[in-house]
Amino acid sequence: MKTEHVKRAYRYRFYPTDAQAAELSRTFGCVRKVYNLALEARTAAWYQRQERVNYNATSAMLTAWKKTEELAFLAEVSSVPLQQALRHLQGAFTRFWEKRGKYPRFKSKRKTRKSAEYTRSAFTFRGGQLTLAKMAEPLDVVFSRPLPGGAVPSTVTVSQDSAGRWFVSMLCEDPAVKPLPRLDAAVGIDVGITSLVALSRPVEGLSDARGKVVNPKFERKDRASLARAQRDLARKEKGSKNREKARVKVARVHARIADRRRDHLQKLTTRLVRENQTVVIEDLSVRNMVKTPTLARAISDASWTELRSQLEYKCQWYGRDLVVIDRWYPSSKTCSACGHVKGDLPLRERVFRCDRCPLVLDRDINAARNILAAGLAVTVCGDGVRPQRRPPGRQRSLKQKAQPAMAGIHPL
Repeated sequence: MKTEHVKRAYRYRFYPTDAQAAELSRTFGCVRKVYNLALEARTAAWYQRQERVNYNATSAMLTAWKKTEELAFLAEVSSVPLQQALRHLQGAFTRFWEKRGKYPRFKSKRKTRKSAEYTRSAFTFRGGQLTLAKMAEPLDVVFSRPLPGGAVPSTVTVSQDSAGRWFVSMLCEDPAVKPLPRLDAAVGIDVGITSLVALSRPVEGLSDARGKVVNPKFERKDRASLARAQRDLARKEKGSKNREKARVKVARVHARIADRRRDHLQKLTTRLVRENQTVVIEDLSVRNMVKTPTLARAISDASWTELRSQLEYKCQWYGRDLVVIDRWYPSSKTCSACGHVKGDLPLRERVFRCDRCPLVLDRDINAARNILAAGLAVTVCGDGVRPQRRPPGRQRSLKQKAQPAMAGIHPL
């Protein structure tokens, strides 16, 4: 019996020739065109005839489009990425019907990510060389890390970012990704701005003696160079070649910031998941928090959403438990020693001083310990981990539900 392994994407840079770059650029344009045509046809069918058009119908439309004089150029590129675009559109409609996503939107030429997906019938991978359909030569891929032994990609996605860099992502089964041995350790995480995260307990080599992980603030470090590049872009005439060159310079600065931030978060989340059986975080509405003008830039630089996303899939990979507690739980105002809840705690007060017991503790560390206690209470009483979407005034908070189980649990 064949063992099912986790499928993992391995992403590499590659450097196409002029002919390959031109072929891929045509493919990106055709993929976008087919997606938009199919979306337009499905939307018109629903509003005009109340008819749902499925993937098979759009595939038949694609065949007809290729035979027209106006869209004959669609037959000049590989048909597989075009079919995959229709499958992606079908998935978007499925998520919309199941109320897990918004109505699909048209792809913009300038704002949409340029990508094309190839399945096994449209590429060959032999001896470490990748050759795509409609191409005579293999791609010049820089393998910065090896693929799993004996792995053969099931799909290959080629993309180009706004900075002009080319990437190829190979989806393979990775036997090395499997549940790790169970541990007794657990950690609560309170995200922040001054410090990236505050942990309920210090981790050697990762945090300081209190349990705080330094926030690298990559955007602030490159803010001066980013401002210069943006000023240079603003001076260029719209539609000119010099403006395009200036735009690429701005995109390169953003790409450097994003790459450093992503690499730092990968190392942080991997360490937390490997060394703890239970990871507890808060459910934060980052989308609403970034609307605060004074904090939007710092919150975006901290990238809390990416931090949570990485914790979610890594816990799933390695058999760890991720508990997400209610966003309305007063973790900062609650004393981690006696449980007393303060009536008010301004953001400028960085030290928590309990009114009923002698506890004096860093505000973020106190919150992290309360988050851990609430998460352990959830696991003990068997309550669901889905975060509450309404304030405690309209429905019971997590603390109220888990209060009996928290009685005998110390946050340390």
